[in-house]
This record gives sequence, structure tokens and C-alpha cells, in this order.
Amino acid sequence: MEWFVAPGYEVARLVFQRGLAVLYLVAFLGAAVQFRALIGERGMLPVPRFVRRVGFRDAPSVFHLRYSDRFFAAWSWTGCAVSVALIAGADGFLPLWGAMLLWLVPWAMYLSIVNVGQTWYAFGWESLLLEAGFLAVFLGNDEVAPPVVVLFLLRWLLFRVEFGAGLIKMRGDPCWRDLTCLDHHHETQPMPGPLSWFFHHLPKPLHRVEVAANHVTQLVVPFLLFTPQPVASGAACLMILTQLWLVLSGNFSWLNWATIVVAVSAVRLPGGTPDAAAPPLWYEVVVLAVGAGLLALGVRPVRNMLSRRQVMNRSFDPLRLVNTYGAFGSVSRVRHEVVIEGTADEVPREDGGWREYEFRGKPGDPRHWPRQFAPYHLRLDWLMWFAALSPGYADAWFAGLVERLLVNDRDTLRLLRRSPFPADAPPRFVRARLFRYRYTTRQELRATGACWHRTYVRDFLPPTRLEDGATGRRVR
Repeated sequence: MEWFVAPGYEVARLVFQRGLAVLYLVAFLGAAVQFRALIGERGMLPVPRFVRRVGFRDAPSVFHLRYSDRFFAAWSWTGCAVSVALIAGADGFLPLWGAMLLWLVPWAMYLSIVNVGQTWYAFGWESLLLEAGFLAVFLGNDEVAPPVVVLFLLRWLLFRVEFGAGLIKMRGDPCWRDLTCLDHHHETQPMPGPLSWFFHHLPKPLHRVEVAANHVTQLVVPFLLFTPQPVASGAACLMILTQLWLVLSGNFSWLNWATIVVAVSAVRLPGGTPDAAAPPLWYEVVVLAVGAGLLALGVRPVRNMLSRRQVMNRSFDPLRLVNTYGAFGSVSRVRHEVVIEGTADEVPREDGGWREYEFRGKPGDPRHWPRQFAPYHLRLDWLMWFAALSPGYADAWFAGLVERLLVNDRDTLRLLRRSPFPADAPPRFVRARLFRYRYTTRQELRATGACWHRTYVRDFLPPTRLEDGATGRRVR
């Protein structure tokens, strides 16, 4: 069937697949490095405890069959190895069916991690990576031209990512409608980047232009993805430019990069091989069947997208094959940060020798300029931002974090930029305080060298110590 394939998209497929493999590598690397303190056997939210509560049908994962920290580490590093093989183009040396199986491996492996990751993995970009990764299985390799059905499904995914995000904004915070959200967003976003201070201090009229351009890109341009070329390519390129602007302005894990990678699949790039062999019948049958199934599963995300009660970042099936997306339906006007401190004093006085823990990405020391981490995801830093929004977001894990700081837990300290206590002398008490942060003005930056100014708001957690270091029981 000549209509089944789309010659001319071979280069776009290549860029999409290699870019996706890089994102898989980043995701598996983050899992391997961070899991012990977060979801390990002695982590804040242990996987063994989770799989006892939640069955395989609700959260399919290999870790329902077996879990140990050593097995999880091997699983994650194996995912890294498979990702590197895909980056190197190993799928091109295999027959078509072998390439499909190879692409299925990182998808299944990362699904197993996400489905037991609990709140640490409750982000839209996890589902976006998995949904795009599942479609990559059926894109084929150099033996055949890319299938039209899969290219359409990738555009449909990109449409839902952008249009869903646009709708949630227009239905949410009024500042999106009056074009004032970016007066605050660059300052209050979860994890600012090295250029966020400068973006915040752009003239307010330019902020209005940014918001208006965002609305056009998310609410109008997505429909152009389904028009003939070169219009569809132009629409995808506009989305890529918008995402690169977001990459410069903040640290949003691999959300922007995954969107860029998916958008590339809609761009018809020169250098294709229109004389590729006709696809085998079994391949056509598999792709058409999968495409029909995914379109059927897409009914619920569409209903959600059109609903006045639209929700963001929801998976409607345990395999995360088709999902709904969106971000920043509301924008905070004030930035709060939870600052954690410890002391070696026998009695925790207010004016005692409290020393501050420094995180890698989230604001802490006002003189510490933000760094670029995306597409790498600092999971603890992101959850600390949510904790500052409301203590309820931290109920499940914050006490566990404090307990681990009180014993200088090595795996937990590795997630931080710096601990103020030597490895053999943990603090006697730990406390947490809530501060209001704002960007300094240009004059303040020149005078103090600090990009942040902070003001104490209230206690978040009073001085806390361990009653028994072995059991981890706490008293105040």
C-alpha cells in the first residue's frame, strides 16, 4: 500500500529517534543515581511498601515480581546501556522486527520504574516520554519509510501536549487571559535557570508579548500540524522555537526537549530515501492495529481536554499509552522556599549554631546563582518546591527526609549540593523554615552580588531530633 508510508521523513525519523534515545538515557541515569534515597528499600517512599498496596494490574512493573536495591540499580544501568546503543544507531543494524523489539525494551523498562515511582515520578514528562517512546517502536528503521499512521499519531500527541496546555491556561489563572502571568512566572517557577533573573527583568510590555505568543502557539498553531506541507513543518518549527525559549528561561526537566523531539517528527527535512523497500505485510497489519487501538484509547483524553473541569497530566491507562498534558494552569505570585537547617547544639536555641543545607537546584543561599540542569531532573528539588506551596504535598516524605539528614544518610546527602556537617558528626537537631524569596533588583545585584532576597515567614518544622538513631523515631 503506497499510502502506508511517507517518503521524505527519514531524516526527521532519525532525529526523533536519536533525540528520544538521549532523553531515555537522561531518565535512566537519573533513576540510577537518585533512587536509593527516594524509593529504595530504605528510601523515603520504598518500592516494597508500595507494591504491597498496589497490584500489578494497576501499576504494571517488573518490581512486583522482585525488588532489591541491587536489582533496581542493575535495571536502571541496563536502561542506560540500551539507550546508548540506540543513540549509536544499533537499531539500524537489525532487521525491522529486531529494531522494533529493541525500541520496546527501554519503553518497558522505564514504565516499570515510573509505575512504582509514586510522587517522585508524578510528572507529565514521564508520561510524555513513555507515550512518544511507545510510538517510536513502530516507526521502523532504514528498511522502510516512516509509516503515515505513526507520523500522524506523533502529531496528534504534539497537538494534545500544546493545545491541552493552552486550554488549561485559558481556563485557569486569570493572569493568562490578561497577559500578566509572566510578570511573576520567571520568579516563581519550580526551578529557575541561570537566565531566569534576566527574563524576569524584561520590560513588562515584552512579557505581554510572550504570553500572547504562547497563546497563539498553543491554541492556534497546533491545528496547522494537520495541514499539507510546508505549512505543517512551519507549525512544528514555531513550536520548537517556543520550546527553546522555555529551555532558556527555566529548568523544566525534559518536558521542553521531549516536545521538541516530537515536533521534529512533523518537519519534512531534506535527505530522505524515497526508494526504500515496500513494508512487509505483517508490519502494515501491526501498525494499523496499534494505531486503531491508540485512537480508541484517545477518547478519554479528548473528553478531558474539552471538559470545563480539565485536569493536567493524567494517564488513563496503566501502560500510559495515551495521556493528557498541561502545565501552569495557575501561577504563583509569591515564591516561598523551605530552608532546612541543622545544629550540633545540645539545646536548639533560636539564635544557636544553625547551619543550612544547600540543594543542587532549588534556591537557597541568595548569592548562589541558579544553574542549568534540564533535561536532567532533580526530583527532590522539585518536590521541595511543592512542599513550599503547601505542607500537604510533603506529608508522605518530608519526615523521612529529616530522619535521614539526622543520621547523615549517605544516599540522601548525595542528592544535595552540600551538607554543613561532616560525615561522622550528624546534627543533633534539624529544623525547616519558610522564607519568601524574590529576585533582587539590578541595583541590589550590583551592591550585594546576590540574585535573591529572602525574608523569614514562619517555621515549617520545629527543631526535631531522633530519639533512637537505629529505629528512626522522632521527638520534638
